Amino acid sequence: MKQTILKSIMIPAVVAVCMMSSPLDAHAAATRLSSLRVYFIDVEGGQSTLFVAPNGQSLLIDTGWSGNNGRDADRIVAVAKQAGLSRIDYVLLTHYHEDHVGGVPQLAARFPIGGFLDHGPNRELKNPSTVKGYQAYQAVLAAGNYKHLTLTPGDKLPLHEINGTVISADGNLIAQPLAGAGEENPYCGVSESRPEDQTENARSLGVLITFGKLKILDLGDLTWDKEMQLMCPVNRIGHVDVLIVSHHGWYQSSSPALVDALHARVAIMDNGEKKGGSTPTFNTLAAAPGLQGLWQLHFSDEAEKLNRPQTYIANPNGPDGGNWIELDGDASGNITVTNSRNGYTHEYKR
Repeated sequence: MKQTILKSIMIPAVVAVCMMSSPLDAHAAATRLSSLRVYFIDVEGGQSTLFVAPNGQSLLIDTGWSGNNGRDADRIVAVAKQAGLSRIDYVLLTHYHEDHVGGVPQLAARFPIGGFLDHGPNRELKNPSTVKGYQAYQAVLAAGNYKHLTLTPGDKLPLHEINGTVISADGNLIAQPLAGAGEENPYCGVSESRPEDQTENARSLGVLITFGKLKILDLGDLTWDKEMQLMCPVNRIGHVDVLIVSHHGWYQSSSPALVDALHARVAIMDNGEKKGGSTPTFNTLAAAPGLQGLWQLHFSDEAEKLNRPQTYIANPNGPDGGNWIELDGDASGNITVTNSRNGYTHEYKR
């Protein structure tokens, strides 16, 4: 029954379905260059998401893991070059867990970076891997001539063509609803209350990125308890077009109070094969109002039959290919999502 429900709700409202040709024809290339391009890079259950504006400005959210012979840094550099970049203007670190901050030293050694954005000092002092990752990041800051900004809720990102607003940072949340938001949230009543999270996850630097009418929400690993504070009793964010599924799709995040109230049209889950992609999260997304398409960076072992068809999964079960997902959004709010593994593309018209 769960599989049937998922398929019936999650079939995208497809305006155009095609196989990407290479090279792109002139019209498609022109459209792409006038869009905000977002690349969801496979860092094996961590996060690394690259935003590229039409004017070439760039923002990377998180850097994946350390170690693995620089695997994640190499994948980020490859995608950055694919996007035509010679440097990344800013790296935003949502928090200091090793799957988000770990790749900073290796990336900084491989590719030019203009500056770093973060939520301030690490607060999770009893977790050795978190302390180590934060210290390694601080060493990079000390050794390089980087711009460095600590952001708080309500701040704007230092980018011109991409309008980014900080929603959460260091355990704090925007105090007032954004413009057009503030409606009473009917989904609070169906979301259970959970204990306060004490880890760096709850301190995630979350942002709402807008490009014209297009709205993309990335809250990092912000946890269920913080989601409830943010969205109840009123929805402080409003509706969005794209939801980057929090916490890799792990069950500790993605409350109905958040997911249902956002009315996102497209969701991207940066899960790994054995990390994230929890069954409860798939069930929540299956019932989410207005959701037309869910795409996954990996097949989820836990979710089994709840996984999307393989055309919507960048890395299906089996040997990992390091494939990414690209989302192109124009200022009118039209969205095109492409699976780099097979070139499969869906267009979602506003």
